[in-house]
Amino acid sequence: MSQIHELTALELAAAVRSRTLSPVEIAEHYLERIGAINRTAGAYVTVTADVALRQARIAEREVLETADPATLPPLIGVPVPIQDLTPVKGVRLTLGSAAYAELVAPVDDPVAARLREAGTTLPGKTTTSEFGLSCFTESDVAPPARNPWSPDRTAGGAAGGAAVAVSAGLAPVAHGVDGAGAVRVAAAACGVVGFKPSRGRVPAGTWAPDPFGLSVPGVLTRTVADAAALLDVIAADADGSTWTAPQAEGSFAACAEREPGRLRVGVTATPPVPGAELDPEIKAAYEQACTLLESLGHELVDTTPVFGPESAHHLDVLWFTTARLHTVRSSRAHQLRPLTAWMRGMGRRVAGAEVLRAHAELEKTMRGAMLRQEAAVDVVLTPTLAQVPPPVGWFTDEVGPAETFERMKAFAPFTAEANLTGRPSVTLPLHWSGDGLPIGVMLTGRWGEEGTLLSLCAQIEAGRGIRQESRLSAA
Repeated sequence: MSQIHELTALELAAAVRSRTLSPVEIAEHYLERIGAINRTAGAYVTVTADVALRQARIAEREVLETADPATLPPLIGVPVPIQDLTPVKGVRLTLGSAAYAELVAPVDDPVAARLREAGTTLPGKTTTSEFGLSCFTESDVAPPARNPWSPDRTAGGAAGGAAVAVSAGLAPVAHGVDGAGAVRVAAAACGVVGFKPSRGRVPAGTWAPDPFGLSVPGVLTRTVADAAALLDVIAADADGSTWTAPQAEGSFAACAEREPGRLRVGVTATPPVPGAELDPEIKAAYEQACTLLESLGHELVDTTPVFGPESAHHLDVLWFTTARLHTVRSSRAHQLRPLTAWMRGMGRRVAGAEVLRAHAELEKTMRGAMLRQEAAVDVVLTPTLAQVPPPVGWFTDEVGPAETFERMKAFAPFTAEANLTGRPSVTLPLHWSGDGLPIGVMLTGRWGEEGTLLSLCAQIEAGRGIRQESRLSAA
């Protein structure tokens, strides 16, 4: 029999329903692995062992007292960590910042509440970059998130801890927040599935200021079926939400079980950010993905990015403004990392009229380009990243924050487009570099059409196989 951490979330839930495994047994197994590996891996900033075991005991009683296992919550007994940008009542919430190191969340985020209602247990909060502002996960409140396939390399970010947890077998699935690609960047770096839903599909909650609708809660998993199941749990209509996605037809789990049909797939490997260059191994992986899609019967159509070089400055303005909007007491400002302080300073230099103009220009430019693209294709294929994961510290060591920011954009130039347009987007771990590092490819669908993406991803998974086991072990 497989070890507990080798089972998918759906396999774990099925084992709990059949009483093959108990929720307490599952929680204890994961907590033991976290204790052995986390110091090296940097997946968790806060481990909530007492919470996990208490929830597991409650789930265990529910299993024993329920006559019909089919009526049990969908993910009962499944550990699901939450990225430390999202509040869980009574649990430390650092936002990846030393300025918030002592904060305890007074309320639950809607996603945290939905995960608990689904029967999941909380092993802890996963590491993140400060305020989720960078594409690498290095902070002053936790060890850096290290790539399980090569621990001297970055795990990406800002959801690096979540990606490490799933890849290293410290959680079967994980929650993450995707503001400019955070879920997909980290998932691609660590060789797991990273899914960002459409804007409005999942309540964004109150974890951080987001006037532009860039941030969406997403999921990181090892299989497409697990991604669909987790989306079914966290996606629901939310009263008072600024954005609401079209109602999905049926469950996402059902979408992952159906054939996608023959799709028109727009393909482009042109980095939309000025100066970004594609690593030859990334380009080779993208070309192999094109060949794979053709072999599955899909039509490939050349396309161009909706987000272009002329819009790059406008995105910078929005990102700097978002950084500035985070509340930081003046007495704590000295605790911010250099990149965060620099970005907030850049945000203060931007006048309100310039912010509105940047947002309006992006809306106008990208809406027209998006409508033209969607009239021609169903899904768009691009690389997820432009480079393979660099060493831990590469983004910041011996360079100033302005150069760090430029390196970030060159590393992950493709992902922000889906945040700006609000479209669903997923990265799949289809390829591996000569050094054994995972290389993800990204598929982006029409707004509100997660079902098409899940059907296509499940077809790819069945035909090619995407599940890989991490090299990181307790030893």
